Amino acid sequence: MKTIIEPFRIKSVEPIYFNSKEERIEFLKEAFYNPFLIRSKNVLIDLLTDSGTSAMSSEQWAGIMRGDESYAGSPSFFHFEETVRQITGMKFIIPTHQGRASEKILFSILGGKGKYFISNTLFDTTRANIEYSGAEGIDLLCAEGKKPTIPAPFKGNMDTEALKNIIKEKGAANIPLCLITVTNNSGGGQPVSMQNIKDVKKICVENNIPLFIDACRFAENCYFIKLREKGYADKSVFEIAKELFSYADGCTMSAKKDAFANIGGFLAVQNEELAQLCRNLLIITEGFPTYGGLAGRDLEAIAIGLKEVVDEHYLQYRIRSIEYLSNKLIDAGIPVIQPAGGHAVYIDAKQFLAHIPVTQYPGQALVCALYEEGGVRGVEIGSLMFGKYAEAGGLIPAQMELVRLAIPRRTYTQSHIDYVAEIIIEVFENRKSIVGLAITEEAPMLRHFTAKLKPIN
Repeated sequence: MKTIIEPFRIKSVEPIYFNSKEERIEFLKEAFYNPFLIRSKNVLIDLLTDSGTSAMSSEQWAGIMRGDESYAGSPSFFHFEETVRQITGMKFIIPTHQGRASEKILFSILGGKGKYFISNTLFDTTRANIEYSGAEGIDLLCAEGKKPTIPAPFKGNMDTEALKNIIKEKGAANIPLCLITVTNNSGGGQPVSMQNIKDVKKICVENNIPLFIDACRFAENCYFIKLREKGYADKSVFEIAKELFSYADGCTMSAKKDAFANIGGFLAVQNEELAQLCRNLLIITEGFPTYGGLAGRDLEAIAIGLKEVVDEHYLQYRIRSIEYLSNKLIDAGIPVIQPAGGHAVYIDAKQFLAHIPVTQYPGQALVCALYEEGGVRGVEIGSLMFGKYAEAGGLIPAQMELVRLAIPRRTYTQSHIDYVAEIIIEVFENRKSIVGLAITEEAPMLRHFTAKLKPIN
């Protein structure tokens, strides 16, 4: 196979400011061992998130200039609406300033005490918005998705037997909707098969439960379906996406992921009554329905990005780039989720730092070590992000202890990724010197964003 090249030319660059290990040790102390609190100019390779950090195309920047800033009825909104409708088939398109705003609106209306939202795996802000409403989020990840280093084609799938059982246990009337996240971010960026979506839809229809899609990375998921699922090899990603959304009653999306935008999102539904309720809340919290917390230029950038992301030359490069880093780490004996996901490499911190108990947050300890050694910023997806406390006060750990290295789209080159691999391997070789962490200060929800920690000596 020939080298898969970046399907773009670099037109504008931004400098990276180099610093020393000694300086990074001090920056880490000042940030209370939480990389979210490190200033971005002090980060060499920033893999904290792929959300809003991608490089926009020349066409998107041109769209920024064309954006119409009329308060109501802007042509930029109608361009945005038409593009979203072409891909999702949804009747009612509601723009928001980002994905969590869509979640806030949706779960404020449908949530509440005694309600349950079922998912393959909810991400942090989704779960927080559900819990803030008084409802409970339940993850039903398939069995193979719980085994990080054992490959399987669709480890993001929902466990359909568990879904049937939870509906019987909780009662269909208490489940306002079922939500499938594509790709499954908390589960390692793993894809969901079309067959699984069909199976979940069938169960939802039988129980009169709406099915929604968390569509942040829909194009990456659809490309995996094309590569791995029988009957889809000859279909375009656009065609696969249209089929995927055809099984849904609605969707939310952060356009900061697969639409390449720096800000923005949307909520799209088929039900007119729900759409009206959402728009009413939108006006209170976000803005008028034809801008929804966004500038017209942002709506243009999103519309253009949604068209660009289904290009299969781009998707081939995107998926292969993640696989490239994953394979380098596997060859070095580093435990990562296999196969590679769509937007990030996930290191199994529980295996990587087997000497650190989960109560001392091995994922966060590894994130700090990667920054200290090479200025690489990742994020913990484990018990700091998802852990709970028992009534007696002890930690209820997360299902997995992971470190996510999310690759921004069209931003870094192969040499950057080679450098990241070198740093991870170096840390792995010296892993016994890494110590655990203890929380000194935390917020009641989404604590990982602002928590303060200290090393355990």
